[in-house]
Amino acid sequence: MNTKLTLKLDQRVIEGAKTYAKKKETSLSKLIENYLDFIIEPKEKGSEITPFVKSLSGVLDLSKTVDIKKEYKKHLTKKYSK
Repeated sequence: MNTKLTLKLDQRVIEGAKTYAKKKETSLSKLIENYLDFIIEPKEKGSEITPFVKSLSGVLDLSKTVDIKKEYKKHLTKKYSK
């Protein structure tokens, strides 16, 4: 059941939120409802994996012998030592 709610907000915040909602192709009401739903029932971090992320699973074949942190450090050193 939907119920009307009146809020008093700064005009700048309202305009910014309307612009954001438009870019996300949703209504300001839905945007606020989703936010309030999230804060009253926060989802577990990492509990939902999008289909796109699932499709990427297994794309990279990283050997167990590769030290990812060491390789990343080498990458950054090379990138910023110019």
